[in-house]
Amino acid sequence: MSKTGILDKLNVFRQIIKDNGGLGKSIYVWYKTDDMKTGDLVGEDKFGNKYYQNNYYFFGRNRWAIYSPEKHLDYDASQIPPEWHRWLQYISDVPPVGDGAPPRAKWMADYYENRTATSKAYVPYSTVKPKIQSWSPNQS
Repeated sequence: MSKTGILDKLNVFRQIIKDNGGLGKSIYVWYKTDDMKTGDLVGEDKFGNKYYQNNYYFFGRNRWAIYSPEKHLDYDASQIPPEWHRWLQYISDVPPVGDGAPPRAKWMADYYENRTATSKAYVPYSTVKPKIQSWSPNQS
């Protein structure tokens, strides 16, 4: 292996450490995401998630999201709004920021994360009379 190859890799590693905010924050990012990357900040959504892109990486791995710090390790994919999901999954090459953002229709509801298995989960109220009655023993 040539020395320039090793030096290039060390320079990339140094740049990743620098872009993540130093060694301590880089270790935290690695702990949180199991990956350490560097890239250009493309945008941020209303939930505080940040979206990055670096075309140095392979296609399919060159766009990623860093979830809001307020979620810590309690994050999931439903916290990504549909506009950004479209960009992350390569459905659109134009990120939903600035002039490239498609206009949102007035009738569309605001997006919120899936709250299943939380105390805020939606539980429908049934107005249908039960078809099977439960058995109760004679009370004599």
